Amino acid sequence: MSSQGKYKWIGTRPDRPDGADKVTGRARFGADFSLPGQLVGKVLRSPHPHALIKSIDTSKARALPGVKAVITAEDFPEQANLIVPAGEMQVNLRDVTRNIMAREKALFEGHPVAAVAATSEAVAKQALALIKVDYKVLPHVIDVADAMKPNAPVLHDHLLTEGANPPATKPSNIAKRIEFAKGDAKAAFAKAEVVIEKSYTTQPVHQGYIEPHAALASATEDGQVQLWTTTQGHFQVRGFCSRLLDIETSQIRVTATEIGGGFGGKTVVYLEPLAIKLSQKAGKPVKMTMTREEVFRATGPAPGADMTVKLGATRDGRIVAASIRIDMQAGAFPGSPVGPAAMCSFACYDLDNVHIEGFDVVSNRPKVAAYRAPGAPISAWAVESTMDLLAQKLDMDPVDLRLKNAAKKGTKTAYGVTFGEIGMVQTLEAVKNSAHYRSAVKPGHGRGVSAGFWFNVGADSSAAAHVGEDGSVTVISGNPDIGGSRASLALMAAEELGIDYDKVRCIIADTASIGFNFVTGGSRVTFATGLAVVNSVRDMIREMKVRAAKIWGVDPDAVTWENGMAKPAGSNVGEFEPLTIAQIAAQAGKTGGPINGHAQLNVTGAGPGFGVHLVDLKVDSDTGQVTITRYTAAQDVGTAIHPSYVEGQLQGGAVQGIGWALNEEYIYSAGGKLQNPGFLDYRMPVASDLPMIETILVEVPNPTHPYGVRGVGEVPIVPPTAAIGNAIARATGVRMTDLPMSPPRLSEALDTAPARMAAE
Repeated sequence: MSSQGKYKWIGTRPDRPDGADKVTGRARFGADFSLPGQLVGKVLRSPHPHALIKSIDTSKARALPGVKAVITAEDFPEQANLIVPAGEMQVNLRDVTRNIMAREKALFEGHPVAAVAATSEAVAKQALALIKVDYKVLPHVIDVADAMKPNAPVLHDHLLTEGANPPATKPSNIAKRIEFAKGDAKAAFAKAEVVIEKSYTTQPVHQGYIEPHAALASATEDGQVQLWTTTQGHFQVRGFCSRLLDIETSQIRVTATEIGGGFGGKTVVYLEPLAIKLSQKAGKPVKMTMTREEVFRATGPAPGADMTVKLGATRDGRIVAASIRIDMQAGAFPGSPVGPAAMCSFACYDLDNVHIEGFDVVSNRPKVAAYRAPGAPISAWAVESTMDLLAQKLDMDPVDLRLKNAAKKGTKTAYGVTFGEIGMVQTLEAVKNSAHYRSAVKPGHGRGVSAGFWFNVGADSSAAAHVGEDGSVTVISGNPDIGGSRASLALMAAEELGIDYDKVRCIIADTASIGFNFVTGGSRVTFATGLAVVNSVRDMIREMKVRAAKIWGVDPDAVTWENGMAKPAGSNVGEFEPLTIAQIAAQAGKTGGPINGHAQLNVTGAGPGFGVHLVDLKVDSDTGQVTITRYTAAQDVGTAIHPSYVEGQLQGGAVQGIGWALNEEYIYSAGGKLQNPGFLDYRMPVASDLPMIETILVEVPNPTHPYGVRGVGEVPIVPPTAAIGNAIARATGVRMTDLPMSPPRLSEALDTAPARMAAE
């Protein structure tokens, strides 16, 4: 059911509140903030992928005129071996302090080893050149398969494989083993009429946010710290900086600037603790901004992985057994999203017998970070490609195969959750009935389909609502706005109040001005912070009804709220004229003072999301160049609060998935150094690479939210890689198993296909 027509404001498409400032250049992003007397902070980074740090001599840098502070790992206290949330992933504080500043060893090229604050960038760079680091270069390992070998160079001498069976007795690069099982997959495979097994790889890819990391810190003599930073979660930044620097959270005030993209990559800290420590030592504000090369060399990409998928089915297309093994790169420290990848792998389907095994593996690369549905696009590449192989083997329509096995209400997943109201079946049906799918495939083209899943989350959320003297309403959120959340929160507030959207203003408060909020990530803000906003508005409405009752001299129970006005109820109907918000606000001083509402809650009940993508493309057999000619993304979006921004999420995820499929990858030399740390050589899609991306919004309301909201931002990046790979296979007869399917790789595969098929 569409939300349009059901509500007054929800489902409409007003301009976003921050739009004018952004298109005119008035919006202030991370690097736009400055303070009087500020210093420039720069970081010295390791040129080696793996090296023991024998000593660091900073004396010459400290003596350089204009240098006001120099820091190394010695300036940061040791941290406990403690796992804490980091956006959509988990991190160990012991590792975080070593990630922001190398201690015993440098573990990747670009690993920070020291930082300086100086009066100018030129002086800061000169100071970095004067710092002498005595390294003992060690053997390194880059790829996940090599890192898992018994004779591989070991990054961490203390690391024993968690969950190993039998228990690990010596250090290795395998940080963790996970396993999920349902039914008896081994026995079911033995009875299957058709079995398909295939191995796949993916490479690390960057989130590609346009704005580099930037932070401005000001530490004062009384111990207070103010920090302005581009982040997806300023409360999380405060928490990390508090722990890493041993400062009370009450002493740190963090303001999230406007953000030029994040996609999960700005849910961790890199510069922020360094800027604060430099400011503390220098006694002046310190501003730090990464170059694009630093972003690539020293911040977290999505991981790469090696995977093997096996599917067993009956000849009529019912899948009776499924398994996957995922070996996933974590980078220099444990904590890849192998868990979510494993849990999402078969979540689109109602399967009785499943076995899933995953390994978290460290190597001499930057520690990975979240990237939109972290882990899920990787396992979907393998599973959904194998689903297409099964459809071909059975000579079955690929959408029909998925419909036959689709998850539905009551499906129990391999990781233990039983689904409630979900829209997997409806989304598949929407694609099957679409004009795109019903159209003929053009000669020389291929058509591919793929499905994807993400859990969506809730978590801690706070909000406030205030009535202005003129009857306007201000809604206060503590989540940075990345995808238009100010508009969606204002729309829900206007709907709840029964007033015009333009009477509501939503602002993002700093960490001292609103209660704790979890990060903007996991597709949680419109759902979870939106629920907090709705509850804060309801709290404010309750108070306005009390004030109206005082004005009329009646009991509050005799007041109702309708269409933005307090109205008498029961026997008082007709006795009093309705009161608008402005009229109630005008008498607030006489009825009890300012009128506010608040809400704070740990939100549960996030509705999981399902999407199905459909792509038509053609392949140049000489060059391997892929041209996408038509693309449709369908998704169960719960309720589309602001359909334009929901469509934008689907389109944006598809574009990022197209880049992941066709071009994007980290390329390392034999010496362990990144070869393409910039947008010239790290090839992301541009407008000329893309068709218009069609969207189908399937609305299956989430029953745990008053307006049926379920998150939409993660799912769209999950299906694209396999949809494109499946289309390439159907266009050329060549099945690609390694990402990216770049022109050189695809051209080589096409050239060697006849010989390979003859050998088989």
